[in-house]
Amino acid sequence: MSLTGFTAPWWFLLLIAVAAVAVGYVLAQRARRKRTMRFANLDLLEKVAPKSQGWTRHLPAVLIVLSLLVLTVALAGPTAEQKVPRNRATVMLVIDVSLSMEATDVAPTRLKAAQEAATQFAQNMTPGINLGLISFAGTATVLVNPTTDRNGVIKAIENLKLAQSTATGEGIFAALQSVESFSSVVGGADGPPPARIVLMSDGKQTVPEDLYAARGGYTAAQAAKQAGVPISSISFGTTHGSVDIDGKAQPVSVDDESLREIARLSGGEFYKAASAEELKKVYADLGEQIGYELKDADASKPWVIVGTLLLMLGAAAGLFLGQRLP
Repeated sequence: MSLTGFTAPWWFLLLIAVAAVAVGYVLAQRARRKRTMRFANLDLLEKVAPKSQGWTRHLPAVLIVLSLLVLTVALAGPTAEQKVPRNRATVMLVIDVSLSMEATDVAPTRLKAAQEAATQFAQNMTPGINLGLISFAGTATVLVNPTTDRNGVIKAIENLKLAQSTATGEGIFAALQSVESFSSVVGGADGPPPARIVLMSDGKQTVPEDLYAARGGYTAAQAAKQAGVPISSISFGTTHGSVDIDGKAQPVSVDDESLREIARLSGGEFYKAASAEELKKVYADLGEQIGYELKDADASKPWVIVGTLLLMLGAAAGLFLGQRLP
């Protein structure tokens, strides 16, 4: 039962009427007592009058006045901060499918764990969110354009294939292009919907090697900042991962530093996941952040319920104690 804000506070003027009812009841009781004392034979009254009910005879009136107070609050339109699903937003899920994702430091492999977590992310995303999917290795591929149809995204996640190299910047640029194209179509009078990029990678950018190059990850992050599209980057894997290339074990340690900087440059957040369970938790947290927002919503229903119950109790007490409505 919130008292933090009201949409129609002028209804509180009714409290003057409620106060008048309470004062009127008190004055009526006093006048009744005076009349009784004036005209009654006190000796006879003590013998024949039933014993006074004491304070309980006022209970019905007290309950009814309380109900009027509570119902007045309900009329004033109390509001409370509530978590509500977003109706308009675009999210691009950008997943690294470079050969390092074959490492088994996260069971069964980094890619399999990422596919499972990303699938849950897509399934649990609120229905109003437009979700798209991009995979990147040496190049980036838009697998699914933003859509509210989750089946296509989930199927594309299941069919992710590994490839050589890691072009993080290309993945971000492809996501920005997809967001821009989608926003130009669905913008309407309310303008383009808010957008977010969720970038998951397990290694350092290799194409190009310079992160500040024209198509590098840092340059792409700066472009995302200018476009107002923050990047939530997820560094996935451990420092002891390795893959077998031509019969030799090649270390594929995660690169937290660059992914943290990409998030910072874009105005987004950085997350670290060193296991499948941690990755699922990160995706779950992101789903909560992206899929819902806090808004002041109507909170009058509890007040209406309590006010109505008090009114009914007041009427019942009046009939039970005095065989009449107060």
